[in-house]
Amino acid sequence: MSAALVFSVIILVAVYILWQLTPAQQLERHGPEDVHVYLDTFDLLIAVLVVGAAAVVLAGIATWLIAGRAVRPLAEAYRLQRTFVADASHELRTPLTVLSARVQQLQAMLPAASSERAVADELRTDTRALAEVVEDLLATAAGRTDEAAVAELDAGLAAAANDMAVLARDRQVHLVVTPGEGVLAVTPTQLRRCLVALVDNAVGHSPTGGAVWVENEVVGDRVVIRVRDEGQGITGIAPRRVFDRFAHGDAPATGGPTRTSNGIGLALVKDVAVRAGGDVRVERTGPSGTVFALTLPLAGVSGRGRRG
Repeated sequence: MSAALVFSVIILVAVYILWQLTPAQQLERHGPEDVHVYLDTFDLLIAVLVVGAAAVVLAGIATWLIAGRAVRPLAEAYRLQRTFVADASHELRTPLTVLSARVQQLQAMLPAASSERAVADELRTDTRALAEVVEDLLATAAGRTDEAAVAELDAGLAAAANDMAVLARDRQVHLVVTPGEGVLAVTPTQLRRCLVALVDNAVGHSPTGGAVWVENEVVGDRVVIRVRDEGQGITGIAPRRVFDRFAHGDAPATGGPTRTSNGIGLALVKDVAVRAGGDVRVERTGPSGTVFALTLPLAGVSGRGRRG
């Protein structure tokens, strides 16, 4: 913007000088008492161009310095965020290892055919999944990427449905997950994190007795996974801002128990999707409910996605 302004001034000055060289201006009659100052127009034009070029350079340097100072707090905030994620994830590894060992002890103490053993088996599976999430967070904080990341869509949908079934049942929300086919270019842990966060958000904003649908379809070389609820829609905040960290809209009037939200889950979904080359957005929201659309690239297609 500064450079454009300087160029505009230079052009105006150059036009004025050239206008002074027109025959009408050169043949203009002057009175005997007029004071005349003669300048070499060519030298004046060169001087204007030199001064203008110097002004452009100075404006560019000033803009660079100002931009650097403005971005520095953002860079520091990003560094602190990555440090916090790495530290928190690292500190969770040991307690999770201990928890996993104790769950295995509990499994060994229970009869294989008992209902208690089935719950212990599920608990061990959940503990393993949590450990994988921690490892994925550590990899993200360290900037590591898995070039061979692949995940079966159907397995990810089934895992998310199993994870969220208890929560949906407690809130009396009917969860409908449509099977899908395809191999996505993300890790199974990343796919599970995205689906669980989106379904958790939908269940939390659904009224008692409502329903949440998870549908999918293949669009070109990508899969679009839609999570739809019957809540009151996003209010109190612009829909695009729900993916900002710590962003909060109005509390849902679900008629059931409410849970405290930190405004981080959807932001993490956005991070995972963008890093994988996909995206997530609010496709529709209103009094009849909200639809989130998660788009992820296909690593290979074993069939067509289906919609319920």
